[in-house]
Order: sequence, then C-alpha cells, then structure tokens
Amino acid sequence: MQAAVTNLLCVGAAFGVLVATFQWGWGLHLVGLSTPYGTVPIASYVPLMMFAALFGLSMDYEVFLVSQIAQHHADGEPPRQAVRSGVASSAKVIAAAAIIMISVFGSFILNGDPTIKQFGVGLSVAVLLASAMVLSLAPAMLTLFGHAVWWLPRWLDRLLPHVDIEGEAEPSGGPAPPGPAPGWTAARPMPGTEPWPEPSPPVHETTVPGDGQVRADHVPDE
Repeated sequence: MQAAVTNLLCVGAAFGVLVATFQWGWGLHLVGLSTPYGTVPIASYVPLMMFAALFGLSMDYEVFLVSQIAQHHADGEPPRQAVRSGVASSAKVIAAAAIIMISVFGSFILNGDPTIKQFGVGLSVAVLLASAMVLSLAPAMLTLFGHAVWWLPRWLDRLLPHVDIEGEAEPSGGPAPPGPAPGWTAARPMPGTEPWPEPSPPVHETTVPGDGQVRADHVPDE
C-alpha cells in the first residue's frame, strides 16, 4: 500500500512539473526551447512511458530498503531498531543509484528534440521524488505501525511459500538424501581407460648351496 501511494504521488508530481514546464511555458527557456507561442505540446506516449520507468525504479528502491529492514528484523532486532539499521545500510546505495539515474535522464535535456527533453525533465524529477519518498515516507510508515507491519494471519502463513532467498542452512535432522534407484549399477569405464596395473616388486634369485635349487627372494622397497 505504501509503495502504491509513493508511486502515485511521485508520478503525479512529475506530470505536474512536465505540464508546467512545456504546456504552460514556465521556465521553457531553461531547457533550451523557444517557440512563438511560449508552449510545447506533450507527446501522448511520454506520460505512459514515464509511469512505466518510474514504477520500475521506485519499486526497485522500495524492495531493496524493505529487504534490508526485514533482514535486521529476522535477526532479532525490534521493529524500530530494524528500521533504523535497514535505512543506515541501504540509504547510501539508494541515494547513489538515484543520483546516477538523475544524471542520465538529465542529460536528455541537452538533446534538441522537444520529446527527448520532455523525457529528461519528467524522469529526472520523478526519480528525485521517488528516492526522497522511499527514504523518508517508507521508514516513517514502518516505524509508525511497529509490530503490525510484520503481522500475518496463520492461514495465510500456511498458504504462502517460505522461500529461502539468503541460502540459509537446512535444519538438522532433515530427510536423508535419496539413494540410488533400484537396479542401479555403477558405470563401467570406457575401453582403453582402465588404470595401469601396479608393477610387481623386483625378484632376486639366489642359489642354495648344496642342493643347487634356485630360490626367488623379493627385494624389499626402500
């Protein structure tokens, strides 16, 4: 719910900045455009593509933040402390990612095409607002609701799969690994790949005095 509210607020504000800049002509000269009428029409597909891009980036920041908070909460920290620890470990990463995307989208304003400029203004403002809302509104709501954030009905807990994302070790006493199927036989080596036989130890022949018989003695290995 909080992520949906954040997306709607950010995209609404970005659409407002886009309309004020291009349709109303406020600061149109700042983006390098000058028209006789002082306005530029907005392409019909620009808002749709802006919403799709903003939704993906905003949810990416949201999932990264909440996953860090959930990890600290699973380690035994209380809800408020888990929020503080999660924000402390993810805020720099989210801020750096947002700065990179704002720089990329802001460079679109340097293009001479008015439609590309519209993408640059709208997306750069949208990403700026999305990152600010994720780092401010999301922790505030998680702290406000406290333990209620992590409450889940038992019947729903039984239905939802428990996915081991972090690769934790399986509990001891689990089922033994399956053995070979009935009738399974070991694979035979391919012809010509058998190991060489070990060499036999050297034999030293000696003649017993008196009877003329030859006796073979094995020479011990050094």
